[in-house]
Amino acid sequence: MDNVYRWYPVTTRSRSEKKAYDELLRKNLTAYLPVRKTLKQWSDRKKWVEEPLLKSYIFVYISAREHAEVLMTQGIARFIYFSGQISSIPDQQIENLKLLLSSGEDLNVLEQDFKAGEKVRIKAGPFMGIVAELVSLQSKQRIILRLQNMGYAIEINTSMGYVERI
Repeated sequence: MDNVYRWYPVTTRSRSEKKAYDELLRKNLTAYLPVRKTLKQWSDRKKWVEEPLLKSYIFVYISAREHAEVLMTQGIARFIYFSGQISSIPDQQIENLKLLLSSGEDLNVLEQDFKAGEKVRIKAGPFMGIVAELVSLQSKQRIILRLQNMGYAIEINTSMGYVERI
């Protein structure tokens, strides 16, 4: 069996991200559930709540030996496949995602995959070092960061002065 540990995206049943995440941790598996704080409004009050950044997605850091254990976790639906194999996410992309969430910037998640555009690197500011694809949205102030093999993209605001062409 493969003893190499990698990050794998798994999907959860609808609205089960937090329960599945807690169950993975209870099984002593390393998992990451990216969350963001959003202000929710009800008819009688407003409240800040944490909600998953990527609906129905959790990342697990496991070896091939632990795939079955993850699938037997309550709330987990399946692994993501790409070209017939279980998709893994590079460690650097998980670190970039953590960096984006820790920046406190307002992130917008777009549930679509963009065609390859011009590649850029952010050379300054809170997102320094991140490689992204530039998409001309809202007066060219938006950058789309693609998460490989998942069909998701993250949209952020940053000064174009911080961006250099690769």
